[in-house]
Amino acid sequence: MATKDHLNLIVTGHIDNGKSTTMGHFLMDLGVVDERTIAQHAEESEKTGKGDTFKYAWVMDNIKDERERGITIDLAFQKFETPKYFFTLIDAPGHRDFIKNMITGASEADCAILVLSAKEGETDTAIAPGGQAREHAFLLKTLGVKQLIVAVNKMDAVEYKEDAYNAVKEKGSKLCQSVGYKVDQVPFIPVSGWKGDNLVKKSENMSWYSGKTLLESFDDFKVEEKPINKPLRVPIQDVYSITGVGTVPVGRVETGSMKPADKVVVMPSGATGEIKSIETHHTQLASAQAGDNIGFNLRGIEKNDIKRGDVMGSPSDPPTVAKEFKAQIIVIHHPTAISPGYTPVMHCHTAQVAATVTAFVSKINPATGAVDEENPKFLKVGDSAIVKIRPVRPTPIETFEAYPEMGRFALRDMGATIAAGVVKEITEEHTP
Repeated sequence: MATKDHLNLIVTGHIDNGKSTTMGHFLMDLGVVDERTIAQHAEESEKTGKGDTFKYAWVMDNIKDERERGITIDLAFQKFETPKYFFTLIDAPGHRDFIKNMITGASEADCAILVLSAKEGETDTAIAPGGQAREHAFLLKTLGVKQLIVAVNKMDAVEYKEDAYNAVKEKGSKLCQSVGYKVDQVPFIPVSGWKGDNLVKKSENMSWYSGKTLLESFDDFKVEEKPINKPLRVPIQDVYSITGVGTVPVGRVETGSMKPADKVVVMPSGATGEIKSIETHHTQLASAQAGDNIGFNLRGIEKNDIKRGDVMGSPSDPPTVAKEFKAQIIVIHHPTAISPGYTPVMHCHTAQVAATVTAFVSKINPATGAVDEENPKFLKVGDSAIVKIRPVRPTPIETFEAYPEMGRFALRDMGATIAAGVVKEITEEHTP
C-alpha cells in the first residue's frame, strides 16, 4: 500500500467562533477520538461550571491551563487521515498574546481552515480591523499558505437558514479577496461544530446546500512539490549536548537534502564541518530531505558555533546572511502609527532578533500591488509597504522568491504582532 501524502492543516479564526469545538467534533465523527474521551471531557467541563460546552474543544485544548481559561494557548497537534491524505492538524490560537505561535504554526502549514460564525454580529467583529479572522487571513496569505477553506460555523444557532450563510459568505469572500485569495477557489462550507452538521456526514438540516462536507473538501487540497532540488537550508531550532555523542542540533530541513559525510556550513558563524549521523524519533536515517524534522550529529562544529536561529547549508551555496534587506510588510496591529527608526523584534524561521525599520520606500495597494505613495512618512494598521529593515546583528534570511520557507517574517512588539512580511531583496550581505 502506497503511503499517503502528508499535509499540515492549520485551523484559524476569531476567539469563540468555535475552532476547537468544530475540530474536536470532526475528530470524534472521524473516529480519531472515541466518544468515551468526549464523555469524560463533558464531565470535567461540567465540574468547572461551564456545562458541557467545552467537551469537543478539549480534544484540541488538552493543556490544563487552557481548559481552565477556556481558550487555546499553545499549538495543539492532532493527526487524522482522509481517503487521500494524512493530515497533521494545527489548532492556531485566536488570542493576540498567542499569535506568535500562530506565526510559527502558519509557516509550517500547507493549507488552512478559517472558521467564521453564522451568528449575527460575530463575523463582523472577527473581520473588522483588529479582528482575529482578518489578522489570520492576512498572515496566512503573507506567510505563503496558498490553500484555504472557510467553515461557516454555528449554523445550528441560526436555525440552519440559508440567508445567514449567504450573509457570512459575502463578508468572508470580501475578506479573502482583500488579502489576495482567489474567491472562486475558496470553498465556503456551512457547518455546526456543536451538532456535527457537514463535518464528516452530510447534514440533513441544510437541503439548500449541495456542496461538499468538510471531510470531502480536505481531499481537494493539492500537495505542493517539495523543494528537494534547491540548495540545503536547515534553520536550527535547538542545540543539545549529549554525553558520548556530542553536539546535536535539531531542526527542519526547509529545502534540499543531506546525508551523513556531507560537508556543511553554519551561518552566520561560517563554521564548517560534516554530518556524522541523522536521526528522527530515535531512528537513524540514511538521508533527510525538505520537510523532515531531524536531529543530527556534526563533526568539526563546536557547541558555541551553532545556536537557535542559525541556518545550516552546503559550503558550495551557503545560506545568505543579511545586514539589511528590502521587504514588503503589512501592518496588522499598532495603537498609532509606525515611522522610520522603529525597532521591534523580528521573528523569521527559528530566529528572533531586534530589527530596525530604517526606511519606508513606498506604500502599496494590497489588492493590486500598485504603488500608492513614495516615501510615506508613517504607516498605520492595514497599510502594505516596501520597507528597508536592518537587524541589530547579521541574520540568516533569504528572499521569499528564492526560498519562501526562509523569506517570511513577523515583527512583534509589546506582546503583539505588529506586521507580517516577506523579503524582497537582500541589500547588504554579511560575510563571516
